[in-house]
Amino acid sequence: MFPKSLKQAASLVASVGLAIGLSTGIAFAEYPEKPVTMVIPLGAGGSHDLNARVITSIIPTYLNQAMIVRLTPGAGGQKGTQEVANATPDGYTLLFSHNYIDMLQQHVEDLPYDPNKDFVPIARVNYAPIGIVVRADSPYKTFDDLIAAAQADPGGVRMAHSGNWGALFVPAAQIMKAKDVSFNLVPYQGGGPALQALLSGDADVTMGFPSTLGSQIEAGKLRMLATAGDERIMDDVPSFKELGIGGDVGFMHRIVLAPAGTPDDVVAKLTDAFAKLQEDKTYQRMMGRLGENMDLIDGEGYQKMREDQNAAYKDLVAKITAQ
Repeated sequence: MFPKSLKQAASLVASVGLAIGLSTGIAFAEYPEKPVTMVIPLGAGGSHDLNARVITSIIPTYLNQAMIVRLTPGAGGQKGTQEVANATPDGYTLLFSHNYIDMLQQHVEDLPYDPNKDFVPIARVNYAPIGIVVRADSPYKTFDDLIAAAQADPGGVRMAHSGNWGALFVPAAQIMKAKDVSFNLVPYQGGGPALQALLSGDADVTMGFPSTLGSQIEAGKLRMLATAGDERIMDDVPSFKELGIGGDVGFMHRIVLAPAGTPDDVVAKLTDAFAKLQEDKTYQRMMGRLGENMDLIDGEGYQKMREDQNAAYKDLVAKITAQ
């Protein structure tokens, strides 16, 4: 007997297909069926790049697919961020970003996306305290030397950073305000290029994180002048608090975001893979070599932090830009 309508025909085909699948043991493919791309909106050689290389070398064990890094620097992180905001929300294109690009930039310029509506957090992978560095042959032996030079020659000290209102720019602006000095802030497309500018002599000072600075300090090429936080990270290097720079100055949160609308089951699988990654001994060892922590916060928990950051950064921008 033939079906009386196209709707009945479609239903019959679906029923037959399901029956065949059940009888033959065929399973419908589940996410992920292909490699996942992790977009970094920053340049090569920075701390995000180095952290991502570790993440993507281990996480396939728990995701059952490769994860590929794609560096997309430009416009202070906006180019790569927009690429992911516009991507199909299927879990195959992720953003590996940080709190300043994510929640601060919206308060200083019009963005081609809405960070509050266009993304869903997967995980806060870790956080990193920033350090201020100069070349080993620099005349600035201490942080006070650096400040004295900036006071004597306003705008004469060249500070390389990773883009306006980024992870290096914001602490620099906060330090200038706290110490009433002016640096010549020179933008580069990421922390890696900013560090290379310092090493090549195109800049006098920059900032960075453990993964990018550790080997250069050990090799005797860089001198650390100060580090973020209340406590000393290095015995002979003062903390920001000791230098009169308080608050949450200089802490970067590395975050993984997916386009809004990504299915809940896909978000759950990604969240689970990142959680399992933290327990992997090889991952722990490799992150330890970079000098990075493994303080994971899941997407739901980090969303609450994002909302607090949004409000805090709005106030921060108002203070920094106040005349």
